Amino acid sequence: MIVATYRRPDFVRECLAHLERQTVAPERIIVVDASPDERTREVVREYPDVEYRRNDMGAGTLASSRAIGVQGVTQDVIAFIDDDAYAEPEWLAELLAAYDIPGVGAVGGRARNGQPGEESEALQRIGRFLRNGRLTGNFAADPGRTVLADHMLGANMSVRSDVLRSFGGIHDYYPGTCLREDADIALRARLTGHLVVYAPAAVVRHVAGDYAQGRRFDLRYRFYGARNHILLLATTIGCRDRRFAAYLGSAAIGIPREAVSGLAALTDAARPSLAAKVRGIGGGLLRAGADLVGTIAGLAAAVRPIDRARSIPPSVPARPPSDHDD
Repeated sequence: MIVATYRRPDFVRECLAHLERQTVAPERIIVVDASPDERTREVVREYPDVEYRRNDMGAGTLASSRAIGVQGVTQDVIAFIDDDAYAEPEWLAELLAAYDIPGVGAVGGRARNGQPGEESEALQRIGRFLRNGRLTGNFAADPGRTVLADHMLGANMSVRSDVLRSFGGIHDYYPGTCLREDADIALRARLTGHLVVYAPAAVVRHVAGDYAQGRRFDLRYRFYGARNHILLLATTIGCRDRRFAAYLGSAAIGIPREAVSGLAALTDAARPSLAAKVRGIGGGLLRAGADLVGTIAGLAAAVRPIDRARSIPPSVPARPPSDHDD
């Protein structure tokens, strides 16, 4: 089991406390820390059976942290959980049970966000890869049974180790907010002929810790969402796939539509003042600009994608931190 983290020692402590309460105990827990300080290392010292590994690449390298974590792991199934995801006691047991379905190569679970009605939202569109090249989420939904999916939520996912090796391990084309690094694993599993399933009984409570930079769903988030999605498509299905072209087509329509949507502020009764209308117009233009610049940046990066996980040394210490560590 891999817990990747950056500057969230208190979240790591709570995450590990929940992992201690699993009805099926993890055979191995590895925390991979990209923080610039020692606070997370000190937290891991409180758990003698938990291994500590460093990622000196720093913020924005979540996929590389996962790649460091899987080095030397021999267990059949590798589970990934975010530091701000707190597992219910049956979480690991339910993830593992889903592998009893023939052909399953990867299993994702449910993440409760505490939003009203989230358990019944979009039950038929959980983790889908659409014909227009876009992805659906809805990973808080509970269809009441395990269902097929195309991708998983990184906060709560797992993969067979032999399946992961079959497509070259974890890839890291995803800087910034690291969006799409989780979908990369699932889409590659699907492309190598394995099933990906969503097991809603494998539940974590996702408390959504602060980002290393910026805020969730701000303009930076939009930029990297557009950029990294292009890289996901280019490096998994390829630029010649119809879904790649379809995505570019939908972006060409969606970006100006986002800009035009800001103009609705002119007639919006909820924005009575001129300043509020100007903010509404400016917001639409800024969102469209972030999408446009992100898409262009993604296309440029797709010409020669750089996989940062390939620069990781081939081995790392596989032991818990010692009191004698520097």
